[in-house]
Amino acid sequence: MKTFLPSCLTLLSLLIMTQPTVAVYAKPLERWVYCAANLLTQVERVESLMKDAKKLGYTHFLLADSKFARLHELDERYFEHVRKVQATADSLGIKIAPAVFPVGYSNDILGSNPNLADAMPVRDALFIVRDGVADVLAEPLVYLPTLFEKSSWGFIDDVWQVDGDSLVATQVGDANCRIMKPLTLAPFRQYHVSVNIKTEAFQGRPEIKLINGSGQSLSYTNLQVKPTQDWQTHHITFNTLANSSINLYIGAWSPGNGRLWIAEPMLEECGAVNMVRRSGAPLRVVVESPQGDIELIEGKDFEPFHDPLLGVEPYGGEYQPWHQPPSLRLSSSWPDGTRLRVSYYHTHVIYDGQVCGCVTEPEFSQMLTRQADAMTKLWKAESWMMSHDEWRMLGWDESFAKLGKTPGQVVAENVAFCTDLLHDRAPGARVMTWSDMFDPHHNAVENYYLVNGTLRQSWLGLSKEVTVVNWNFDKRVASLRFFADRGHPQIIAGYYDADPEQLARWLETVRDNRVQGVVGVMYTTWQNDYSNLEAFAKVIDRFDTQ
Repeated sequence: MKTFLPSCLTLLSLLIMTQPTVAVYAKPLERWVYCAANLLTQVERVESLMKDAKKLGYTHFLLADSKFARLHELDERYFEHVRKVQATADSLGIKIAPAVFPVGYSNDILGSNPNLADAMPVRDALFIVRDGVADVLAEPLVYLPTLFEKSSWGFIDDVWQVDGDSLVATQVGDANCRIMKPLTLAPFRQYHVSVNIKTEAFQGRPEIKLINGSGQSLSYTNLQVKPTQDWQTHHITFNTLANSSINLYIGAWSPGNGRLWIAEPMLEECGAVNMVRRSGAPLRVVVESPQGDIELIEGKDFEPFHDPLLGVEPYGGEYQPWHQPPSLRLSSSWPDGTRLRVSYYHTHVIYDGQVCGCVTEPEFSQMLTRQADAMTKLWKAESWMMSHDEWRMLGWDESFAKLGKTPGQVVAENVAFCTDLLHDRAPGARVMTWSDMFDPHHNAVENYYLVNGTLRQSWLGLSKEVTVVNWNFDKRVASLRFFADRGHPQIIAGYYDADPEQLARWLETVRDNRVQGVVGVMYTTWQNDYSNLEAFAKVIDRFDTQ
């Protein structure tokens, strides 16, 4: 007995080890294509793509169109195009899943009301009256030294050389070319930074960065510098939030070759650029007086105060990082030099134009409801995609504060609200969402961009029947297991304008870790590059036949 039992266990282990691995993903896998298009002008392109995809075995299309948030603005021609695309899909046997609820990338829906953007507070900024008009005065006073006062900067990287009135960096390879200045600023104030930039075959990406003592960035706006351009002034704004000590960086990190010139860096406390006006983002104007502060009344003591350029240039829903701020015009006769304290809220432009909507404002939820009504009447879809992803700003205004909840709890409530909207209006349809904002191994974390608090527990708002479209390739084992353990079906979002063979690593991970519930894969391109559809399909073929 002492020798027989180990022998049996050894034999059993060998048998298990030599058995072929059984794939645990669904067979056959749903084959998805992500398609962003303007159905007002690109019907033929979408139809052609569907026909090509069908020949390669693709079965589903995730269809995104900015006009899905603006159906009330469109004429009959658009709806004819929708019916045409739907008819083509039906004839091919392709299922379309429309994308709805832009809560992270909210520009499309904000075109109807730019003031529903999420916003950060400015508290008690100093405005001074001159000739009945009040404009901001920096407190404390701020400035940037010239580029030739090297000792007045924190550092100027050695690669820079003086070129007339500017600095130039040439063929620097992996060396950083930056200037840095430590700043002492007022908390919860809004500032403007600009710099003149010229480039020649420059391979790097010039940036303006504001970093606090914890290493957190306070601005995420891209400068849109071209590899070769003549002199152009580039702007950002930022809010100091709770910080008073901040490091300003201008330049590029490991830029490669080419030439970069910078000149005339400038810093100022700015007025109400991209100020939002809504119930959860109130305006307060107070006169400082020896007899006590006097709160002024809008429409009586000062003219209605708003930013006429908020979210309207070049069209509704587009927000510019910088423009001249509006002036505060007083109706009463206050003498020159009168000191006002002005508190307001403003939004922030992230990367290449992203602005987030404010889901804690009731009117924004009403807009989501109207979109659900309109879209479910227009599309008789079997699947719907909720666009909850990369939600980079949340939790600063009064509509959020009065809830007494964390950002993660707010996200959970919103996604549950959106799920219910679709269940009510499209009974039996599948509801889907991107993975990142509900993934503790991805974006459902602490200190995410300009989110005021933790995003943890956001996943508690996802009911088990919601299908998660998972794009967390770098931590795919932990991410796939997390959603599988919660009982969610999953679709793998692969490609991302990279190597189609990346999908093989995804599917190997599913197989080797025996992850349950993977029902499909998606060819996901943000560059409208469908040149690798066939190569991607061949990767799926290899795993579908195992």
